[in-house]
Amino acid sequence: RDLATLVISYGMCINIVEVSWKAKLKAAYPNPNDYSMFMGNFSSVTGSITLVMMLLGRTIFEKFGWRKAALVTPTMIGVTGAAFFALQLFAPVFAPIAASLGTTPLMMAVLVGAAQNILSKSSKYSLFDPCKEMAYIPLDQDSKTKGKAAVDVIGNPLGKSGGSMIQQILIFGVGSLAAATPYLSVILVALLFGWFKAANSLATQFEAATEAE
Repeated sequence: RDLATLVISYGMCINIVEVSWKAKLKAAYPNPNDYSMFMGNFSSVTGSITLVMMLLGRTIFEKFGWRKAALVTPTMIGVTGAAFFALQLFAPVFAPIAASLGTTPLMMAVLVGAAQNILSKSSKYSLFDPCKEMAYIPLDQDSKTKGKAAVDVIGNPLGKSGGSMIQQILIFGVGSLAAATPYLSVILVALLFGWFKAANSLATQFEAATEAE
């Protein structure tokens, strides 16, 4: 159950932030050529950061253990997600800061959203996925097979579709994605709380099982 919560929470959190980010990105780059150029640079940076994180992943596991490695991804999503939604919800507050940096709150939101996507995807491949696979190791063969099937078949699609469904319901209810932003930020916090709780619970079980072996 805890493992399924991790996978579903990841899918929903990523979907909630990514859809809002892409809407801001299109507003910042209405020209299709500019948008394509930004996405090309974004993909290149994502690849480079993921490679660095993959190299650091083993060190993080060895020095800090499973629990802290499992908490890196939700922490990154939480910090960058909070900054991203804050820039949207309190844009007038950030306007003087953005002006002093020679930019706008919209562009700052785009850059923070890009950082959120890059960091969350790179930490997924380097830490989240290995943590998920390691959690199966102490289980017996039957539990391992059933658990993996349930998480992969139900957890992954439910995370992605759940995030989309929440946004569609909110857009239908309040009229637009921009109007739904306050509600999405609250849902993100709730999902991250559940994720942290599940990760800590799973870490306790994992440590107990590995010590027993």
